[in-house]
Amino acid sequence: MKNTWIVPLLVAFFALVRLHAQEQPDPLFVAKIAQPITLDGNLDEPAWQRSKPADNFWNYFPNDTSRASYQTEIYMLYDDKNLYIGAKCYAAGQNYITPSLRRDFRAGGNDNLTFLFDPFTDQTNAFVFGINPFGVMREALVANGGRDFRTDWDDSWDNKWTGTSSIHDGYWSCEIAIPFTTLRYTEGSTEWRFNSYRFDTQSNSNSTWARIPRNQIIMDLGYMGRMIWEQPLRKPGANFSLIPYVAASHTQEFDPERMDPVLQLNAGGDAKIGVTPGLNLDLTINPDFSQVEVDQQVTNLDRFEIFFPERRQFFLENADLFSGFGTARANPFFSRRIGIAQDTSTGNNIQNPILFGARLSGKLDNYWRLGILNMQTAADAENDLPSFNYAVAAVQRRIGMRSNVGVIFVNKESFGSEDDNGTYDPYNRTFGLDYNLASSDNSWIGKAYLHRSFSATEKEQPFSHGFRLLHQQRPFRVEWNHQWIGEGFDAQVGFVPRSNFFNINPSANLFYYPENGWINRHGPGVEVLFFWQPELGKTDHQFAFGWEANFANSADGNIRINHNYTYLFEPFDPSGIGDQELASGTSYSYINVEGRYQSDRRKVITYEVNPTFGQFYNGNRYGLSGQVAYRYQPYGSVAINFNYNYIDLPRPFQSSSLVLIGPRVDMTFTKNIFLTTFFQYNNQIDNFNINARFQWRFAPVSDFFLVYTDNYYASDFQGKNRAIIAKLTYWLNL
Repeated sequence: MKNTWIVPLLVAFFALVRLHAQEQPDPLFVAKIAQPITLDGNLDEPAWQRSKPADNFWNYFPNDTSRASYQTEIYMLYDDKNLYIGAKCYAAGQNYITPSLRRDFRAGGNDNLTFLFDPFTDQTNAFVFGINPFGVMREALVANGGRDFRTDWDDSWDNKWTGTSSIHDGYWSCEIAIPFTTLRYTEGSTEWRFNSYRFDTQSNSNSTWARIPRNQIIMDLGYMGRMIWEQPLRKPGANFSLIPYVAASHTQEFDPERMDPVLQLNAGGDAKIGVTPGLNLDLTINPDFSQVEVDQQVTNLDRFEIFFPERRQFFLENADLFSGFGTARANPFFSRRIGIAQDTSTGNNIQNPILFGARLSGKLDNYWRLGILNMQTAADAENDLPSFNYAVAAVQRRIGMRSNVGVIFVNKESFGSEDDNGTYDPYNRTFGLDYNLASSDNSWIGKAYLHRSFSATEKEQPFSHGFRLLHQQRPFRVEWNHQWIGEGFDAQVGFVPRSNFFNINPSANLFYYPENGWINRHGPGVEVLFFWQPELGKTDHQFAFGWEANFANSADGNIRINHNYTYLFEPFDPSGIGDQELASGTSYSYINVEGRYQSDRRKVITYEVNPTFGQFYNGNRYGLSGQVAYRYQPYGSVAINFNYNYIDLPRPFQSSSLVLIGPRVDMTFTKNIFLTTFFQYNNQIDNFNINARFQWRFAPVSDFFLVYTDNYYASDFQGKNRAIIAKLTYWLNL
């Protein structure tokens, strides 16, 4: 394939960096104190008066042109061990909303205050800490400049810090202590970048300290203020933590060949070592992830693999340094390939034992980031697989204010006897080079990458290349994407559900911002998607026209009309039940309509609906998915997720009804005791799943878990397997 036109595009791409002077608030002065703050949620210690507050917040929603009606004041102090944050959040009353008492709540639809810290002032990565009027805390990591909430926000990260809140007449307040050992920064720092945003349900407004335009995401790291330390920061001292665990499990397979129950006792643990203030070494021996909540199942009417995100704690810090290469559908490294296999009887993911692993990641200085990972898995005799070693090395260099260039190398190597049946390759390797563009104000965003795979059974064209350029400036957004994945590109440790194609994907949106009325923002959008295969020509296209709207009550929705064309290069069953297949070499043109509406999340009862109807290959599809939830404040919620699809096909094909329903009960008895019960009925994969998880956080980042899971055939409710697991973890600072 000749791609000589790529060169001038790349030249133009690398030259597109636009800098804008941004309005910034006055710097926040962080005063040093000799005595620690006693955390009670009340800012009554005289030491708080040494800090001039970060105040005069700007509205972000419903407008970005005025100061917030109900203001927020943030104070900061520090000693040799902790950063202390105190805040006062003024409000119209005391009718505050919280989804539950569970840690790591989402911000939308409830009252909360969030703090973002960029210690390396690189406008790329940030630590996030948040709290609400009931003292419920959350923490997260932001990567890639915070440009996309779906990919750049990771709330699975967990670490040690403390905080509490107090409710008063006309305001609520909080006090927080964050150990410096929890943060990563350069010794001798005198300045960090900082921002804060607040959700106020009573005034139905969102506000930020550093002003952020409405066409940018509220966690955008390109829009931050400065915090100035009274004295240069010292090295935080010894930063060495052990997190051992012990676990016991009882499992039962209801298979005539494997009926005997299995009782297992297990032990292992992790260690976290601060090599430098910016570089962290994570070690693990015999890790166990049984407490990680099961994946929420989906109905798959696509021809390709579905993506499920990583939730295991060991892989999360600096995860973007390893997983941020390529694109979501052409990623050379996907950590879920390590230690997770698929149970073919249930369609659920199961653990594949990891023996040990090490992970060195973080900042070398303000310009360089480094990531090195090595994991060793055990042999899997049941699936006739040997022991594998996974090694990853990634380096990233900042260019300009927010752009960077990165290099990654991924290696998968087998250990054990030779594979005579061709089940696996003795090795698989991928090398990648990425350039990520981000202007200072996020008006230009882009990526260009080139990856190559290496394997013992290598095919022609083992390359993957992609290019993206987005320009957004109120009131419009335009984007160009193209991607080429060669037939021989085989990144076995990555996520590449489709190969041997070239595609283009331009899109454009126009937004209107009414000054008054029940619509806050709305506008049309168009998107075009084409796929080609070298030997077949065009295999897919989609022309889409849609309209989206954000409402003044914080609800939102959209509607979209799609014209689709699909050429089947392999047989495919559109019913999703494995009955009959459409023949390869046939093509289909069809039109459908899809929509989405999410209600005001401040209400006690909330809902989301996603209707779909229209043509589907050689038949029709009628679908409805979504969620209905009831909030029992502050102790939790009951929700029902549902997905129904009726696939109406002509004879001799069989029409089918695909049902996926998932009731979920989430109870938080206190801020440290939680119970989640999750049911999933999925007739597409013939599975009914029950998962109940009890968690007691008896000390900071130290937990007791009791997990029960049960799987049945959805068709007749005959048992498949059952397990009960008890696990105890303890975080010990040395």
